Amino acid sequence: MYISRFPLALALAASLLVGCARRSKAVIPAAKSGPAAPAPAPVVASSAARDLTDVLTEELNLTADQRRKVRTVFTNTTEQANAAKQRLGSNRPALLAELKRINASSDQELQSILTVTQYKQLKAKQRQVQAQMQARKAQ
Repeated sequence: MYISRFPLALALAASLLVGCARRSKAVIPAAKSGPAAPAPAPVVASSAARDLTDVLTEELNLTADQRRKVRTVFTNTTEQANAAKQRLGSNRPALLAELKRINASSDQELQSILTVTQYKQLKAKQRQVQAQMQARKAQ
């Protein structure tokens, strides 16, 4: 099964932010009785771009200029992914194809912003998070 890079990046952020003080605890509403409605495609919060940038700034030792550019890339990626989910939410194959295109574009931008070493560190961390996700899914 194809796992796109954007959700992987967000999973990276989520796994790295577990102990982060900037992360607020969400309140889970009580379950309602009645027929279950189809779940809408999850929308990525705009704060995810900020939080992921903050984590990568620490992990990859980003400069101020890199930080600004990376945050712009993540913000644009988040906006594009949310727009695609709104537009194509019920058409999963088309949504996955669009997310793949968005992720490829974002990846190219990140590669041009980061140094070779930083980009390799980012990819290694993404692979690590992907392996953790696969291990959890297998349980």
